[in-house]
Amino acid sequence: MSIVRFIFAAASTAIAAAPAQAQFVKGNEAVRVLPNGAKTVETPPLPSIQLAAPCKAEIPACAVAGWMMVETHEGLRECTEFYARPGSCTTSTYGSEKRPRRWILKISGRWMQCQGPDIASKCVSTKALPPAINIQ
Repeated sequence: MSIVRFIFAAASTAIAAAPAQAQFVKGNEAVRVLPNGAKTVETPPLPSIQLAAPCKAEIPACAVAGWMMVETHEGLRECTEFYARPGSCTTSTYGSEKRPRRWILKISGRWMQCQGPDIASKCVSTKALPPAINIQ
């Protein structure tokens, strides 16, 4: 019986120590896995108007309103804007650090910002005011 407890405790510790990484949100139409196993990722398109330079992800004040979690070609990223332009994103800390986050997902052909990494969480258009930010 003690060996079973040891194995259970070791497995529980390993699971707890591993960072929880959302590889991509189930139902996010922006991420597609092809039959050959390759993954294609679509990021929100830039608007037709010229945008100012993005706020750099390394500047803490740039994410004061919360991080935008965007699936990119490099994987899940924390961005200061939902367009995920170069310089506006950094490596995801989801699962290892609690931060205010909004998830940018494509649902029914529309870009949405959601409270959590789930299409069933409260989601509104990226053109609307954001939903309340959860610390995740």
